[in-house]
Amino acid sequence: MNILIIGSKGFIGRNLVRYYQQNNYNVFKADVVVDYTDADRYFLIDASNSDYNTVFHYQKYDLCINCSGAASVPDSLRNPMRDYYLNTVNVFKILTAINQFQPECKFINLGSAAVYGNPQSLPVAERAQRAPLSPYGFHKLQAEQICEEFYKFFNLKTCSLRIFSVYGNGLQKQLFWDLNQKALSGNPIELFGTGNESRDFIHVYDLARAIELVALSSEFKADIINIGNGQEVKIKDAVATFFGFFEEEINYVFSGTTRKGDPLNWKADISKLKSFGYAPTVNMKEGLRQYYDWLQE
Repeated sequence: MNILIIGSKGFIGRNLVRYYQQNNYNVFKADVVVDYTDADRYFLIDASNSDYNTVFHYQKYDLCINCSGAASVPDSLRNPMRDYYLNTVNVFKILTAINQFQPECKFINLGSAAVYGNPQSLPVAERAQRAPLSPYGFHKLQAEQICEEFYKFFNLKTCSLRIFSVYGNGLQKQLFWDLNQKALSGNPIELFGTGNESRDFIHVYDLARAIELVALSSEFKADIINIGNGQEVKIKDAVATFFGFFEEEINYVFSGTTRKGDPLNWKADISKLKSFGYAPTVNMKEGLRQYYDWLQE
């Protein structure tokens, strides 16, 4: 199977490239950063004016996975136009190129659970109300609608993944990276929220496996699929686990202030994903231990 990974230099993209290469897929890559390895399998995208025609004109793919885009709620509030372009317009451009040059290519877009906002009940299923709390969430929702548009009107095989909270080696932002940076600074540590907020964490290795199962099992009829572990973890417990790996005791407090755009509680209903044969393989304590060790390298 020929797989194109767009956004191959990012955190998730790098891990997908590694996973699929190790599992003997023919992997092609595209991103806005120069890559001198596998030059014949890499496409450099112009960040200021992305054009995917060349990517799809000269090489045939069975599957395209879009890992590109912005991934910051605060940044989307500061610069919504940039977020809209990267998370919404970009998807339209990719699908336009697929439609023109190889309409048989399947397309998976990495979306976000941010489309749910604050769910009315947990676990949250794909049919639940969508109520984004940020421009980021709105733009991810609009990207889903674009995937549906190209399926309905152009017969393209599309699938959108609502990914919950991904972590793992290579991640240089979000909760655990920020905790490490705060610990290294030596300054008093104050964290947003009360600690009773919760997330559904999934290790990036399990994410790669989940995407593989989706690729093999989804009908690609503008499908929407939750990607998580179906386990609710309180932030205070996740923080305590991570700081437990440090040699010195780390003191911290929760401010009680919720950051704008952040949901309160998440737990995914992954019944659909499980029907494809998915089960988590990396428990959170071991995954965080691996991440802590990676940070020390």
